[in-house]
Amino acid sequence: MVFASPTFPRAALLGSAVILVALTGCSSQVSVEKADVAQWQATALPSPTAGAPGAVAVEESGKLVDTDSAQVSVEVPAGRYTLTMVCEGGGKAFLYAESGGKDVADVGAACYAGKESTPLSLSSDTEVTFRLSSVDAPLLWSYRLTAN
Repeated sequence: MVFASPTFPRAALLGSAVILVALTGCSSQVSVEKADVAQWQATALPSPTAGAPGAVAVEESGKLVDTDSAQVSVEVPAGRYTLTMVCEGGGKAFLYAESGGKDVADVGAACYAGKESTPLSLSSDTEVTFRLSSVDAPLLWSYRLTAN
């Protein structure tokens, strides 16, 4: 003889709901391979509003599809800045700024966790090399250097 529990249907539904929520939470919010970088960047790290303080000195974004790093070098005037970074795709990304062979700033961001910022000060006009890396590719990344 088989006995059916009156709570079995509710328990099965609850278990199914928990599995569905868990699977939904694990899925990527953005397909990195198919993402439009400019469209993603516009929402992830929007441009400052007109009239807002702080001129943008450097702004870059892109896709990191494997564990290679992305690198760009630009001339930056002397001054005090804020380096802000955001990423999406999973894991963590790291951004390093170097000038004259010395590290001048670094920031790490957990993807999906929001923006991370760090101060950066340059005593003279100089070339700054920004290098972004991650072992958790693929991911989308964006960073901005804004004058204070």
